[in-house]
Amino acid sequence: MADKIKTILKKFKIWRSFQLRLLIIVFLMGIIPSIIMRVGILENYESRAVDVRISDVQTQLRIIANHLITYNYLQDTSSEVIGAELEQLSNLYNGRVLIINGNLKVVKDTYGISDGKTIVSEEVIRCIKGKNTVNYDSVNRFIEITMPIVETVTMPDDSGEGAKEKELVRGVMLTSVSTDSIANTLDILNRRAIIMGNIMFIFIFALAMGLSRILVRPFERVTKAISEVKEGYTDEPISVSDYLETEHIVDAFNSLIKRMKVLDDSRQEFVANVSHELKTPITSIKVLADSLLAQEDVPAELYHEFMEDIAEEIERENKIINDLLALVKQDKSVAELNISMVVINELVEIILKRLRPIAKKSNVEVTLISKREIVAEVDEVKMSLILTNLVENAIKYNKEQGKVEVLLDADHQFFTVRVRDSGIGIPPEALGQIYERFYRVDKSHSKEIGGTGLGLAITKSAVQLLRGSIKAESVVGEGTAFTVKIPLTRTLV
Repeated sequence: MADKIKTILKKFKIWRSFQLRLLIIVFLMGIIPSIIMRVGILENYESRAVDVRISDVQTQLRIIANHLITYNYLQDTSSEVIGAELEQLSNLYNGRVLIINGNLKVVKDTYGISDGKTIVSEEVIRCIKGKNTVNYDSVNRFIEITMPIVETVTMPDDSGEGAKEKELVRGVMLTSVSTDSIANTLDILNRRAIIMGNIMFIFIFALAMGLSRILVRPFERVTKAISEVKEGYTDEPISVSDYLETEHIVDAFNSLIKRMKVLDDSRQEFVANVSHELKTPITSIKVLADSLLAQEDVPAELYHEFMEDIAEEIERENKIINDLLALVKQDKSVAELNISMVVINELVEIILKRLRPIAKKSNVEVTLISKREIVAEVDEVKMSLILTNLVENAIKYNKEQGKVEVLLDADHQFFTVRVRDSGIGIPPEALGQIYERFYRVDKSHSKEIGGTGLGLAITKSAVQLLRGSIKAESVVGEGTAFTVKIPLTRTLV
């Protein structure tokens, strides 16, 4: 049932309005206390008025009870004084008074309909025993009060030498008092309270609408500012500091704008770099081809030399395109990873065996140090790419008769691959940029060394796909060390 109600409410978009909910909350906070207060005041008035009426009537009954004993009214009802007092009490409170003697016989009824009758009731009997009672009937609007008629007599004490006073109950006064006047006053107060309640209802509703409108206004300014940024009217950070909440929203949005600007700048720079890198080999090829076309009777040796240069530029263009395709593949979903159990030691040995011929040409010695056997859940292709790029770079940017050391180690959670060379090193100011696409530390030697400037970018992307980390340390002239740390299992984050 609750789910159905939620589904229905979702269809009404206005219910999802924060302003509407705020209006309802403010309205209820104003109207509920006023209703409770009105009900409480009316009920308190009724209770207080009834208590006052009971107290007044009991006071009058005590006085009359004393007079009844004084005038011996229970034996002789001819006293005009008592009759006048009873009639006055009956008329004053619009009630009925019955005088009942000790034999439960009615000696006087102000209504004149029960004279001489015997009354047997629980209240009268309890009152004969000295316990007066009070009952309030709110439905029929009357109060029933019993008051004992007590005579104080002097009697000798048990020793017979003295006397003591004793109170004896000679009869009962049974009184019914109307509360119509209290009810009428309560009705008048209730009507006035309803009128005041309606006025308060309108006032509180207007106040709730005004407050909700004012309280929501900062969020509207946030929406407007975001819309202006979305439409491209401005790219400046927005500021709405009315509430702590709006400030948090604005700060988060400004951070998003800043991040998007960085990404946009990076994209533009990447497009410019790609254009430049792809244009350079094509320009070289065109220059070489034009040179051949401009000459007549080109010697075979020169023709062969130019064709070798053209082939090299084509190969360079092919490398750039392949690396760009590799980057595109790296940016795809992690779900495309082919995770399997891989013996990292064997994988590293295979890669080093493949790269040692390249190292031998530059007289670079490549060594492997394995601290322990490592078996990890990784994508073998991505891991091969990481190791190949790092070791190949260590060979390329090394010195004549240099060294490359590959160190393997692991703990209970991660395995570590450290590739250290004795090459030319990387300046400290360049360490933060080496993973950028097309970035080269030494642009003057980039052509003779080869490469596209995308290797480390691809490597870092592959490391991140495997939920690992990569760190570079370098000293110019002494060498560089790259440390890759990757979880042994995919369950580790």
